[in-house]
Amino acid sequence: MDIQSDLARARGACERRAWLDGYEALCVLDANGHLGVGDLERLALAAYLTGHESDAFGVMERVHHLHLGAGAQGVAPAARWGIWLGILHALAGNHAQGGGWLARAERILDEADLDGPERGFLLVPAGLQALDRGDPAAADEVFAQVSETGRRFSDADLLVMGLLGRGQASVAAGDMRQGAAQLDEAMVAVTTGDVIPLIAGIAYCAVIIACRDAFDRRRAQEWTAALSRWCDQQQGLHPYRGQCLVHRSEIMQFHGEWTDALAEIRRACEHLSRHRGDPVMGMARYQEAELLRLCGELDAAEAAYREASAWGHSPQPGLALLRLAQGRSDEAVAAVNRVFEQHPLTVATDAAVRRAAVLSAAIEIGLAVGDLPTAERATAELEQVAADFGSDYLRASARSARGEVALAGGDPATANDVLREALRDWQRLDAPYEAARVRTAMARACRSMGDLDTAGLEFEAARSTFEQLGAAPDVTALDAMRQPVEGGGLDAPGGLTPREVEVLQLVATGASNREVAEALVISERTVARHLSNLFTKLGVSTRSAATAWAYEHRLR
Repeated sequence: MDIQSDLARARGACERRAWLDGYEALCVLDANGHLGVGDLERLALAAYLTGHESDAFGVMERVHHLHLGAGAQGVAPAARWGIWLGILHALAGNHAQGGGWLARAERILDEADLDGPERGFLLVPAGLQALDRGDPAAADEVFAQVSETGRRFSDADLLVMGLLGRGQASVAAGDMRQGAAQLDEAMVAVTTGDVIPLIAGIAYCAVIIACRDAFDRRRAQEWTAALSRWCDQQQGLHPYRGQCLVHRSEIMQFHGEWTDALAEIRRACEHLSRHRGDPVMGMARYQEAELLRLCGELDAAEAAYREASAWGHSPQPGLALLRLAQGRSDEAVAAVNRVFEQHPLTVATDAAVRRAAVLSAAIEIGLAVGDLPTAERATAELEQVAADFGSDYLRASARSARGEVALAGGDPATANDVLREALRDWQRLDAPYEAARVRTAMARACRSMGDLDTAGLEFEAARSTFEQLGAAPDVTALDAMRQPVEGGGLDAPGGLTPREVEVLQLVATGASNREVAEALVISERTVARHLSNLFTKLGVSTRSAATAWAYEHRLR
């Protein structure tokens, strides 16, 4: 064995970021006792980056102890590796061990009365804790100290950590402009290769998550693409999957790449299954369920929602929308209303992301069952959230909702104007599914106004998009909806029962569910059930569309 040649090849592999080659070569050399502390550091890094986490922790501990035994010059590197052990254990969910290593590193620095960049790294957990408890001002103060320590010691890794933390704090405080600038500045150092791979991976994930929480879809997409390129340039790279892969799947879904999004989320689930008890698995299963629901795989979607719940992630509002797709409208209403009536949120946190999703679901379900007041209330709140955030995504969502509510309220002309603005918004954001849904609503509005040619064109454009995405339920519903436009069968009753015809005739006059119930001497729940059934038979999802159908089929 030519030890020096083998060492050179192993070091070269790490230098080229061929981590798997480097890991395997260094493992052989280490088994024969040929690695010094510098090569053990390379082995620790290669082991972690290739997913050999337990090996990585073991080698890091050896590196820590070797530095600690080297006298005064080894104090700082021993503390730094102790800090890395603390941070990486915490990321793996080993919080007790992580805390223990951080405390040990701090004690080592205190006993040596040593000041250095390691002091800045020790502040990072306090900043993250402040973010977790919803105190962005305190977090910003801590991360400002991290940044200052990084500048004082010219430590690029620490500077990036400080900028990341301050950017996250600004986003959490609702200052999107400043937060975006801080996050982008941090990423400049990452993309130019100024920081070690451990910091780079953490930075990419943190920025993608922060952009997602700020509803900044364009910036999230840009950094997601950059993360993909970064990962592709490194052989055998394993970490930075988990939660980041979940968000990457969400972005792919938003931009119409549903097949890739489903493959990505399943890779995330496979990765997370190797870390027992990782709560991000709940988030991953929820995203998988959303994709399956949209594709019409309702049984598989329900199983995924249940798994998400088992992992501690709320299955709502997706499960409520699934119940609506299954025709179980009473359960859908009960589920979404329970979540909708929770106290509205006004801060830019992950909770606000969930709130926006709940509002959108409440609007969709409210319109489907004819509960216009609930849809109106949810739309008004969504409009306020959009104004507070200044987000193009939320603005498009609010406009779409406002158009649908106007259509359900019997004002197709206003609805069409608002929906046309929403369509332009979604097209600028490159969101094909949302754009197709708006086109469907525009088609209904045009049909209600007697413009059947335009309605047919909008239906055709929407159907083409739904087919390309694999949105089978939307294709089915749309085909049923457009039959009256294309067939001209004005005398067809649509398979409605006499009671359903009575309900539809009253609804077409603008009567509320309560007014219909009083007129027919039945309960509001029964009215809602009749509406759900006739919506399904007619292939429509709103009262306005059902009213248009009634007019076209001379049921009024």
